[in-house]
Amino acid sequence: MTSAYLYAAARTPFGRFGGALAEWRPDDLAAIALKGVLEKADGLDPATIGDVVWGCANQAGEDNRNVGRMAVLLAGLPVEVPATTVNRLCGSSLDAAMIASRTIETGDADVVIAGGVESMTRAPWVLPKPSKAFPAGNVTAVSTTLGWRLINENMPKEWTVSLGEANELLGDRFGIGRDRQDEFAARSHQLAAKAWDDGFYRDLTVPVGDHTRDEGIRPDSSAEKLAKLKPSFRKEGTITPGNASPLNDGAAALMIGNEGANIGLAPLARFAGRGTHAVTPQDFGYAPVEAANKALKQAGIGWDSVDAVELNEAFAVQSLACVDAWRIDPTIVNAKGGAIAIGHPLGASGARIIGTLAKRLQESKGRYGVAAICIGVGQALAVVLENVA
Repeated sequence: MTSAYLYAAARTPFGRFGGALAEWRPDDLAAIALKGVLEKADGLDPATIGDVVWGCANQAGEDNRNVGRMAVLLAGLPVEVPATTVNRLCGSSLDAAMIASRTIETGDADVVIAGGVESMTRAPWVLPKPSKAFPAGNVTAVSTTLGWRLINENMPKEWTVSLGEANELLGDRFGIGRDRQDEFAARSHQLAAKAWDDGFYRDLTVPVGDHTRDEGIRPDSSAEKLAKLKPSFRKEGTITPGNASPLNDGAAALMIGNEGANIGLAPLARFAGRGTHAVTPQDFGYAPVEAANKALKQAGIGWDSVDAVELNEAFAVQSLACVDAWRIDPTIVNAKGGAIAIGHPLGASGARIIGTLAKRLQESKGRYGVAAICIGVGQALAVVLENVA
């Protein structure tokens, strides 16, 4: 088996719900990210791309019917380039990258593009289809933007609590209070703003029309300001709109290939380990703990060898719970800001953190990094990258 390498990463800026990217269809956003990563590799003949593996969590509206294939066609790639779309909810594009890396390692392809997209703004409302024509009662349209919908009555009630309540329970379990969550969230905004100002994200993003920068970052955020927000899920709860990731739109793409791929670029990082883990659905926020431990074991290293961590910030409380469990230096986690500030368009976030992690390792000259993401309904994924740049 050969090794799989990351050669390039590109993403759109992430827009707020109903914000700058609201008028852009998800398949168009996917095509923009796809073209953005391909433009970095002048030496690559697009016809030699073995596959495109794309992530998307919704797939109920304009992102339906294999949005990965739609992106390939809209991006103007040769029609012979195949594509598939995978759905592991928030982990969809990290799953896509893991699938792509395995495809390279087994020799099934020399180059694979992985990525993902989500337009949470444009996610449709859906109606359950009646079993008989002309039902007499009312029918309720259900939002597909986030969370459980059309729940199977056979599911235990404790599994189907809201994402917010699940993380309130996590805070209760580990004694993680409001103050720590607000401090973590403010740090996310401050670091993301500084990273943009320093130019860190400039070559990782491709514009969407006139939009060139993540829309949700608040440079003046502080724990004191966040403390004034009301709880969202419990009257006396700790989770607020300020210490949880928002609803967002965006896309991200990765170019993955073997060591001898005819790309015209030097590889940035090697896929050194992968981990998948599952827990009870309401504990999903804590699942990255073991996913990352499994990825490190596969890579043959421990946490003492890790120089950088990109942990998707679904909620501040679950991020803190994971960092506490790993017993690592918190300063190596999301040093360029995280999803609370940058945004969390579900299907795109995994590819975003992979691209960010690789660049952080380049910048710091660190050797190993971990990208991890929690996933609704009780799952998590993690990848270990080894810097080879």
